[in-house]
Amino acid sequence: MTATETGTGPEALRRRALDALTTARERTALLTSCVEESELTAQHSPLMSPLVWDLAHIGNQEEQWLWRAVAGREALRPEIDSLYDAFQHPRATRPSLPLLAPGEARAYAADVRTRVLDILASTPLEGRPLLDAGFAFGMIAQHEQQHDETMLITHQLRKGPAALTAPPPPVLRSGPLPPEVLVPGGPFTMGTSDEPWSLDNERPAHQRVVPAFHIDTTPVTNGAYLAFIADGGYTDRRWWRPEGWAQIREHDIGAPLFWRRDGGQWLRRRFGVTEPVPEEEPVLHVSWYEADAYARWAGRRLPTEAEWEKAARHDPVSGRSRRYPWGDADPGPEHANLGQRHLRPAAAGSYPAGASPLGVRQLIGDVWEWTASDFLPYPGFTAFPYKEYSEVFFGPEHKVLRGGSFAVDPVACRGTFRNWDLPVRRQIFSGFRTARSAELD
Repeated sequence: MTATETGTGPEALRRRALDALTTARERTALLTSCVEESELTAQHSPLMSPLVWDLAHIGNQEEQWLWRAVAGREALRPEIDSLYDAFQHPRATRPSLPLLAPGEARAYAADVRTRVLDILASTPLEGRPLLDAGFAFGMIAQHEQQHDETMLITHQLRKGPAALTAPPPPVLRSGPLPPEVLVPGGPFTMGTSDEPWSLDNERPAHQRVVPAFHIDTTPVTNGAYLAFIADGGYTDRRWWRPEGWAQIREHDIGAPLFWRRDGGQWLRRRFGVTEPVPEEEPVLHVSWYEADAYARWAGRRLPTEAEWEKAARHDPVSGRSRRYPWGDADPGPEHANLGQRHLRPAAAGSYPAGASPLGVRQLIGDVWEWTASDFLPYPGFTAFPYKEYSEVFFGPEHKVLRGGSFAVDPVACRGTFRNWDLPVRRQIFSGFRTARSAELD
């Protein structure tokens, strides 16, 4: 991040931190005020927490890291720490805990925030790693936005009428696009060592050598995925990993989550509204196994994480890696579909201003994109500020997703940002694009 983009002085850093914290809290308020209190305390899926748990957890994390760790103050509510420890209590068991009621959770989070803003106004943003460039405040803003995305997933799983509305994405498209783009082989810089609010798994910057490959210009669309379904993709074992085949057989899966067939038409449910599947949008709510099976059926494969990042960040003219596909400037509404401005992906090929140097579209926003890679540390990785953020998840059990979705706020989305999940997960806002090796030409 350059000085001209965010400023490097303490007041500019304070403004940035304040804006990030405020934006996150406004979104949290929207997500928890648009339904009755009974909907906040209900568990809408065993895969997700009650919304009220997320609300108090946000406040508790803010208290622990900013009030206690940064300011060195006495705990406000130490007795609730264990209730809101995600590692102590799996999501399916959280409704049975003595959770704070909605009103109490709101009051607690608001009290913590009032105290934290006083800390932000008076604390030097330098001198130790938690404070340098306002890192701890940025970490907490990102944490809240990540839970906001989780709460939006819960809203999608929730039965009943729509509680949230948003305008459709704008039509920002140019002329016809090639189906794929050639990314030249060679080295590039992956990860970051100087993005001030980057998280530990994004660090450090290091060289990767990636052979030449082709990657889809846009994410795979619903229309393309419908062809896979029509060709018997869910009934042909050839395309599936054994674990994926077992998953779709056990759960009778024959289409992306929230899809159903009504006569000759495919419909999907989106935040309480049922509509025809829009063929021009990127496919959404597919597992890693489904993405991998589609790629095999199409005679292609999922890109590796390094391939995805090279396609998104590498500028072959200058040889440097950008912060984002379009450059180093923070995302604007012309670049990407982010921040819950719209409750759906934009049509494939949208956002020409957000294209990479090679012309790849929609690498940031719209849908999280599954990659072929396991979630592993970079060479020289150091856990910071706690092992439970990344280190405990490293290994072959989790697959990497990149790019962010329409539900991700820009503060929690970068060209280096890494997400991860189990390959069976479908409730997340996940899609994919495919690749193929250039030597196959």
